Amino acid sequence: MMKPLASLLALALATAPVPAAAADALAPAGRWTAYAKGAAKLPPMGWNSWNAFTSDIDEEKVLASAQVIVDSGLAAKGYRYIDIDDGWWLRRRQTDGRMVIRADRFPSAKLPNGETSFKPLTDRLHRMGLKAGIYSDIGRNSCGQVFTSTFPNQPEGSVAEREVGLYGHVDQDIRLYFADWGFDLIKVDGCGIRGLPSTDPKVRSGQYRAFEPLVDVDSLGRTDVAAVRALYEEVGRALERHNPDGDYIYSICIWGAANVRAWAKDVGNMSRTSEDISPTWSRMLHNLDSAARRPLYAHPGSWNDPDMLFVGSGEFDANHLIEARSHFSLWAMLNAPLIIGYDLRKATKAQMDILGAEKIIALNQDPAGNQAVLAFDSDDVSIFVKTLASGEKAVAILNRTSAPIEAILTAAQLKFLDKADIRLVDAWTGEAISFQGERKFSLAARETRVFTASGPRKLADGAYLSEQPGLVNPAEDGVTVPEAEPLIHRALLPWRGSRGSGEPPRYGGWGGAQPDRTPYGEDLAIGRKRFDTGIGVLANSRLEVRNNGAGRFTASVGIDDSARDRSQPVTFEVYGDGRLLTRTDPLRYGAAPVAISADVKGVRVVELVARTSPDVRFPDPVVWAEAALHR
Repeated sequence: MMKPLASLLALALATAPVPAAAADALAPAGRWTAYAKGAAKLPPMGWNSWNAFTSDIDEEKVLASAQVIVDSGLAAKGYRYIDIDDGWWLRRRQTDGRMVIRADRFPSAKLPNGETSFKPLTDRLHRMGLKAGIYSDIGRNSCGQVFTSTFPNQPEGSVAEREVGLYGHVDQDIRLYFADWGFDLIKVDGCGIRGLPSTDPKVRSGQYRAFEPLVDVDSLGRTDVAAVRALYEEVGRALERHNPDGDYIYSICIWGAANVRAWAKDVGNMSRTSEDISPTWSRMLHNLDSAARRPLYAHPGSWNDPDMLFVGSGEFDANHLIEARSHFSLWAMLNAPLIIGYDLRKATKAQMDILGAEKIIALNQDPAGNQAVLAFDSDDVSIFVKTLASGEKAVAILNRTSAPIEAILTAAQLKFLDKADIRLVDAWTGEAISFQGERKFSLAARETRVFTASGPRKLADGAYLSEQPGLVNPAEDGVTVPEAEPLIHRALLPWRGSRGSGEPPRYGGWGGAQPDRTPYGEDLAIGRKRFDTGIGVLANSRLEVRNNGAGRFTASVGIDDSARDRSQPVTFEVYGDGRLLTRTDPLRYGAAPVAISADVKGVRVVELVARTSPDVRFPDPVVWAEAALHR
């Protein structure tokens, strides 16, 4: 790992809580510990300026976009956040450290007393029934300064005046943006801790101060994960201080780096899972895949964010409506924040119809908060299934290829009974389809078919945990050394092209908890018995499960057949609100699955602990097979 700056280390030590020397990470918490602060019980919806305008942003563009959202009816459908991205700042005033707005681009910000304030603009957005979002960086300098310095509206003045990021000014800036200026959301980028080593030409020339990188986006091993997390946690604490009503959204934008997908669920309301999206099919698949296998790491209050929607541009423009509908449908199924990134003044009726598709939006805004689970996973076809609050399912069948293809949907993938009638309703057309067992679909190139599905469930008296990822929090997932996930579609980065040696796996997550798969993507099996349903996780893990009124928990448990170490037994424990309900004897590799059951009536949080030797460097995969909550 890189050696952090001395000042950063001091900051991290001063602000991060110090754990007890011998704390047991597997000890039951007795409560739900994933992030539940802020105002993100549902995935945020709105508009952001960056994809449409980059840093060439001004007040007229912001207000015109807001007016289109209101006049078109999109606001009434949930699009509320109007987010100003990079390009709004002029300088940081050195007499008191206060941020100064670029008033020539935002004329309402110029006050009679000579100060600048966004309060007139946020007040106007609030009067329109909207919310206001602002942008900053966790470092001293912004992404625009570090990577797009030829773009317009760069900060001006001395080296110190151009240090517009949060670093060293967290409390001051957050108080200004929220308590004084009235913003409701902040997106916090991380380029300032990524791209300014002492060897950088911009540093050598004296344009910026060096900030030895804490993040290497290509290498988890060269990233100081703890220091990055500590900086983002500091911002979170400031947001809580200056928003006592909790009405804020904290958007973490560290682009999937720094193992963020393991900890963002505990720190903020939404978190980017990959590098920036681009308006190409290949990059859309890349961003989709960066979040697709992480449904257990997203919940009401904290969502996976594969980046903004590119509906309207490039391969999602008016000539590519099949791709645009696919992009929108898939983001809805993932519970991704639906943030429009298009100049809505140019939008056609067909594009506005996609963005305003009420039945697709309803899947994204479903109050159960279950991110869709991959029921079928391949390079050609992906099938996503999502459990809705109504008890129905939503299913999306994606043709990932650029040629027509046939795909088969089965009752088993929906966890419905095989020989019963299943009814599908097309979420785009309203067409109704009935089948038993399986149904074949012909998909055009890059097409996604989306349905709501109803039928008799395989588990009649409850639901499997893998159907309800929004209720399951991997508080400890057993991962000891973060590893990059190899299954993400490796698309060319537009700014890199084919320079270098290729696109390596880069985003941490390999080995994390999975629904209906092992942590490494294999089928679940204990003692040679296969299971198509369950939670796969590493030993030395603790899963928190919100109980939705169930009376009994059941599962079959054991060490998965894919285990590598195989030398140490695993004990499985079930807790209810911190109290031990049941545990197994130590179970060894190759042993048959063991049934486990517990009365959870009246319990708020069930905790599932798989405990092995603390000395095991790489814990083996274990299975909570057919884990379910029963009425």
